[in-house]
Amino acid sequence: MAPMMVVFEVHVAPGSDPESILSAEARRETQAQVMTVDEARKVGFAGLPDAPADHEVRLIAVAKRDAAWIHRAMETSEAVGQFRMFDVD
Repeated sequence: MAPMMVVFEVHVAPGSDPESILSAEARRETQAQVMTVDEARKVGFAGLPDAPADHEVRLIAVAKRDAAWIHRAMETSEAVGQFRMFDVD
């Protein structure tokens, strides 16, 4: 069975506002959930490592069909220092 969801682990660029990593339009159109690691744990994501103490990390959960849109947004956002993408069942 193909993964139904994709989670992006986003390391926010130093000095950037974590709220600016994804536009309001992208959030609305994809129904992406942007969370801290602690928030993600509270809604049931298990096995997440702690975020490094020296920078901000956000997790973005999105339906597989919208992953390419979010991937492009991560590549072009100045607020994103680096990111990784994971398929979730």
